[in-house]
Amino acid sequence: MKKKFMGMAMATVMGLSTLTGCATTTVEEAGEAEAPAEEAATEDAGEATEETAEATEETADAAETTDGSSTDSLTGNGDKELHVFLYMQEHEKKIYEDLVKEFVDEHKDEIKEVVFEVTTQDEYNQKMIANMTANDMPDVFYVGPAAVRSYVDNGYVLPLDDYVDADTIGSVWGTTQEIYRYDGKNIGSGSLYALPKDLSCFAFAYNQDLFDAAGLDYPDPEKPYTYDEFVEVCKALTIDKDGDGEIDQWGVANADQWGMTPFLYSNGVKFLNDDMTKVNVANNEQLKEALTFYTDLTKNGLTPSVEQDTALGGYQRWLDGQVGFYACGTWDVAAFMDDATFPYKWNLCGWPVGPSGDGRSHTWMGSVGYCVSATSENPDLAAQLISKLSTDENGQKAVSGISTGESIQLPNITELAYGEFKDAVNSGKVPYASNLDVIFGYFDSNDHYAAALQEFDYTYNAEWWTPFWSGVFNIKNGDISVEDFLQQVEPEMQEALDEAIELQNSATN
Repeated sequence: MKKKFMGMAMATVMGLSTLTGCATTTVEEAGEAEAPAEEAATEDAGEATEETAEATEETADAAETTDGSSTDSLTGNGDKELHVFLYMQEHEKKIYEDLVKEFVDEHKDEIKEVVFEVTTQDEYNQKMIANMTANDMPDVFYVGPAAVRSYVDNGYVLPLDDYVDADTIGSVWGTTQEIYRYDGKNIGSGSLYALPKDLSCFAFAYNQDLFDAAGLDYPDPEKPYTYDEFVEVCKALTIDKDGDGEIDQWGVANADQWGMTPFLYSNGVKFLNDDMTKVNVANNEQLKEALTFYTDLTKNGLTPSVEQDTALGGYQRWLDGQVGFYACGTWDVAAFMDDATFPYKWNLCGWPVGPSGDGRSHTWMGSVGYCVSATSENPDLAAQLISKLSTDENGQKAVSGISTGESIQLPNITELAYGEFKDAVNSGKVPYASNLDVIFGYFDSNDHYAAALQEFDYTYNAEWWTPFWSGVFNIKNGDISVEDFLQQVEPEMQEALDEAIELQNSATN
């Protein structure tokens, strides 16, 4: 039974984590339906355009709209119907469309029609709001870790425990077995509500050509830099290349919203208390230490200034060969391996380790998952379909590049990732950074690496985080000290967190 849905409305249609890069919006924000839902940025937030569908026995018709959306009708000989609604990029769409066609063929005696609707991420959020308002949900759609709580509390998604076998669940990365579980109070335990489309994370990339020119040894993937070591390397990489008196190559470029937290997490920073009800930044010594280190990178000229970053963002400066280090999501690898996009040698390393952390390099990870509507008339068939999309071995070989030669994501199946995928990378069959174990280390956690969802993925929304990241540029500019900033921003963050908790309580009481 749905809770007070329209009263507080739908806090997140999908809360992007993004690194899979992906994200989803939460159910309460969607309830502010007269106003556009706020969009979260994500790693794979590209437009999903699509090619004209090939005519096959299973394809009755295919329609494409001017906004990049498409709807394919895949038919069989049975009497069951499913509506699948997702957002994808064009190259993703073709792979997953083929998987859905295979599924229809495998179940043609059961299936009358599968409507496979794909759109852009922006359009997806708006259509999901309309579906929720009309109480007309697709059978299969996305849910992100940040949205699980609100989707379950509002009665939109089905627990998968009785529909997906233990072997299927156990085949995927351990993290994705946890972040889609919810017991009514806490994420990470209880029933499983989604299977992963993907798992992604932010590793650190470095430009090998700039290291060669500076006569520097490459970073050791088995021994991430300390803060102090990182500063020294960045100093060596920060130079005036053309001798005009202006710095035109920097050690690193950072995006405050997404590229700051790995520096902080690697010093043991947490922004909230254990039950995530109180903001802890004003008197947080680990945070003060890490934020001082982070903002000093800019104040000391080792990154482009705020003004320079506004003129040309860090991502483009990385592509132009102007910075030594930049964040690399798993979704970025294909672009970085394309010589036309990034004509430099590069590899992966860990984020620098702070003096007050646990000695490991930390980053954040993201994911988006396939779920089944609680109102689906064919839940067993829908659950079999999401298993096909998430854990089908041939499908995972395609999206990871094992069978296609181009990786758009890492395999969800851990045995496949450590086996055929890693072999394909080592042989050169799949273009990928050779230090692949850095990412696997983050996924699995080991002596050198660890990763987790960001704290706002466990709260009802991420509004409390915005005042922090959006105000950090004032420290970089020298307009406020780290200590004063933390004192000033905590009350604003706490107010936003309290509002999120109220939304959560409204949904569950």
